[in-house]
Amino acid sequence: MASDRAWITERAKVLGFDDCGVVRANKFPELEQFGEWLERGYAGEMKYLENPRRPNPSLAMKDLRSVIVCALNYNTAHPYSTEAASSASADAGPLRGWISRYAWGDDYHEVMWEKLNVLAAALKEKFPEPFTARAYADTGPVAERIFAKHAGLGWLGKNTLLLNETHGSWLFLGVILTSLDLDPSLGPVESPPPDLCGNCRQCLDACPTSALVEPYVLDARRCISYLTIELRGSIPEEFRGPIGWQVYGCDICQDVCPFNRSAPTSSLPEFQPRQGSSGESLLRPSLEWLAGMSEEEFRELFRGSAVKRTKWAGLVRNACVALGNTRVRPGSAEYEPIVALLRRLAESEISTVAESAHWALSRIKEKYG
Repeated sequence: MASDRAWITERAKVLGFDDCGVVRANKFPELEQFGEWLERGYAGEMKYLENPRRPNPSLAMKDLRSVIVCALNYNTAHPYSTEAASSASADAGPLRGWISRYAWGDDYHEVMWEKLNVLAAALKEKFPEPFTARAYADTGPVAERIFAKHAGLGWLGKNTLLLNETHGSWLFLGVILTSLDLDPSLGPVESPPPDLCGNCRQCLDACPTSALVEPYVLDARRCISYLTIELRGSIPEEFRGPIGWQVYGCDICQDVCPFNRSAPTSSLPEFQPRQGSSGESLLRPSLEWLAGMSEEEFRELFRGSAVKRTKWAGLVRNACVALGNTRVRPGSAEYEPIVALLRRLAESEISTVAESAHWALSRIKEKYG
């Protein structure tokens, strides 16, 4: 019943979610196109995406009937990477890197999962009959953004992300799969929100690695987020220069989106930039600090953080590549310490770290002799 859906939406808002919708657990057209995307090899090494439950919701949970979709705004009141990059190039301080906005604070999986489980528990107050419910926050074999679209939360933009006319794309998505037969947000004759991307292609044109091979299609193998997080080996040399100062993820296709220009911000402390024991912030962090970080420091700083996914060696590898893209000049205060650090890392027993440090040294030598 519609009153049940309104109750769920209200409880979700009380928990701090910015939007909520309900959808039947159907096989939507976007899910049927997923196999073709995999066949093109666009998933790269992300073999978990081949799970047969992902394109077929009925396999994700026994007796699945409905999906509750919740969205949480994580946009904080700090400059976008495209804005910060221009000031970083003129910054006389330490050489800086960029960590994707979503990873500045606490691990969003945990933040979302906690709220979703509270909502799932509350369902038992409303529905006395036996039912099952399972919460996922980018942790299960489900396509949250597709369910979100058909629950009325937005449309899938040309950058492949869910876009909401009010919140833009700065939204974490989570779902509760349930055997409850809930009234969907969109009625039988209602369609999902219209695609408002129009003729805009700013996200495609701004991508440094041309990962958006066509509107609405992402080749993850070229995506900076994939290259700096999911890829375990060395970053292909053709992408190292275009990566620029990115050391974990990338926000560029979101930063340039017109719907994000006036997107509201969140003041949740969980999403504010963390600081290390030395006072260094994850907002435009020092590359020397990241590249020189010990495994122990990494574990301590990124406990309960999404950044731990790339592991210590991955972050150091990424920081080396970013250092190779800086304009550190002979005679500058940073030059000798950076070169000494890269030479030390070039002797690492971890091949990806050593190779990336060698590359960075060669780039610096190439630029300044």
